[in-house]
Amino acid sequence: MPEEIFIGGGGPDYADPQYMSLKYANRHGLIAGATGTGKTVTLQILAESFSQQGVPVFLADVKGDLSGLANSGRADAPLHDAFVKRSQKIGFTAFSYQNVPVAFWDLFGEQGHPIRTTVAEMGPLLLSRLLDLSEAQEGILNIAFRLADEQALPLLDLKDLQALLVWVGENRAALSLRYGNVSTASIGAIQRRLLVLENQGGSGMFGEPALELADLMRCDASGQGIVNILAADTLMAAPKLYATFLLWLLSELFETLPEVGDPDKPKLVFFFDEAHLLFEDAPKALVDKVEQVARLIRSKGVGIYFVTQSPDDIPEDILGQLGNRVQHALRAFTARDRKKLKLAAETYRENPRFSTEEAIRAVGVGEAVTSMLEKKAVPGIVERTLIRPPSSQLGPITPAERRAVIESSGLSSKYDTPIDRHSAYEILKSRADDAAAAAEVAETEAEAAADPMVREFNAARRYSGGRVGRSTSRRVGGGDTFASAMSEAVIKELKGTTGRRLVRGILGGLFKGR
Repeated sequence: MPEEIFIGGGGPDYADPQYMSLKYANRHGLIAGATGTGKTVTLQILAESFSQQGVPVFLADVKGDLSGLANSGRADAPLHDAFVKRSQKIGFTAFSYQNVPVAFWDLFGEQGHPIRTTVAEMGPLLLSRLLDLSEAQEGILNIAFRLADEQALPLLDLKDLQALLVWVGENRAALSLRYGNVSTASIGAIQRRLLVLENQGGSGMFGEPALELADLMRCDASGQGIVNILAADTLMAAPKLYATFLLWLLSELFETLPEVGDPDKPKLVFFFDEAHLLFEDAPKALVDKVEQVARLIRSKGVGIYFVTQSPDDIPEDILGQLGNRVQHALRAFTARDRKKLKLAAETYRENPRFSTEEAIRAVGVGEAVTSMLEKKAVPGIVERTLIRPPSSQLGPITPAERRAVIESSGLSSKYDTPIDRHSAYEILKSRADDAAAAAEVAETEAEAAADPMVREFNAARRYSGGRVGRSTSRRVGGGDTFASAMSEAVIKELKGTTGRRLVRGILGGLFKGR
């Protein structure tokens, strides 16, 4: 099997056959172009080709179209004649219809296997990005994570974090002396953002069983790489959630995989569709981290391919690392559009036969200007290219076909049923219950030693419900342990709505070093 992927060609007015070398496929890439110019089909044919070469793929299906990878194309499909004609024109003699092995995933567990992570793995930096927290609010979240570490309180799902934040609020005076100002307003803002996340369905992303990266890097019995498709059509209604999840997954790969140097082919190819969402309103510290990951993850055998409308959507330092490029048409209706077009053209190695800027403007649907890395990872001269047709089905599969793929994947028994393990919420609740029981015993002993008239008076107070003030003052005495004080602070909240709420989910741990 050749160690390259056929991209396209075109005949006299276009390029000779264009190939992507598998050896340089982990040097990342870019698929860009205006809406409706063919980016999704290009993504589909690259996913097919990597799979056929034994390279697992992860991609997000933001339109619902890419599920067709699971089915073979057909000769009775409407575009069959056009596909055959295109294949003959570009010299794609190996064209045939076939599907590739697919695994479906879904953050909400509806159109694929649930994909989860824990709150602890996501870490305060990414969680702050997801919740759009201010600097002060992010500081409080860092305090909560530090306390969870010190008190051995596993943060697995959102109710763990919510319960811990309640305790932080009740003990803000003492914590402010150690960590700096802790305001109830900031804690309340974080809790409200967590509520919004729940309303968006994001709570289902946090919990266990958490995703194991090895399940994204599998091949089938024939040696073809499995294409992991994340159902993202519903997820796109919460774009920050979408971007944060993919960033978490990318960072998990970076932190977990070992160094492999320059492999003959990637261990995994990661397509980041709608990539502009990653960088919109992102703080510089986060963009710097993404740049670091993009620069170093290739040595771990992972290729990242950003899919977006314009190269201008990608920060310049990251754009410079994207060696394999497929640029579909850009329209230039305004002065700003013309500026973007010019900047896009300037990122390519010029071809003396034509103007790159004019070519990007003029290519039609299914055409592109391409530049692939050549020997010694040197960028190739830009070429005008007709993209090859897909071998798998163009367009989505039916719900019944999707369900059959999900049931046959072998992952249902591992991921479909959530696990509610003993974690921070249960530990705090247990401490609260123990503190309450100890307070009752102490009060009973005190009453037994008191004057009979005092016992009678206390009995009357209990009958009238007037006992709270006395017992509260005894429970939070100076001799109580840190755990007892914590329990007293959260007992009321833990027995209320927060204590009853069940949450699960996915979004994970970029930069775990806390």
